[in-house]
Amino acid sequence: MTSRELTVWYNTRCPVCDAGISRQRNRLLDAVKAGRIAFRDINFEPEALAQYGASLEDVRRRLHATDANGHLISGVDVAIAIWRETPGEGWLASLFGNPVMLPVTRFAYDRFADILYSWNRRKGHW
Repeated sequence: MTSRELTVWYNTRCPVCDAGISRQRNRLLDAVKAGRIAFRDINFEPEALAQYGASLEDVRRRLHATDANGHLISGVDVAIAIWRETPGEGWLASLFGNPVMLPVTRFAYDRFADILYSWNRRKGHW
């Protein structure tokens, strides 16, 4: 088995997040089976990223992941890392993760994440 390249932490109680990650996990089934990528529910391990200074609420607000070197990444950078690994979606990583687009991509992701987080709180998805 190869070393895990990416461990993605997300909030399964958010219907949008759960659906999106379920879709990606299904597209990445071979990588998941090979142990190169893992998807973990932060609600079952709320202190999992405490050593990085990331709280349960941080992960409920934005995707977080640890890479093969043990570094924490968050927000759209996680989405880009997932797209790089997903067959047929590398072009998304290239488009939205290039140096010119990345600041705009981060801004758009952060605003969407803020809206989604507020919606989840209002709907009681905790």
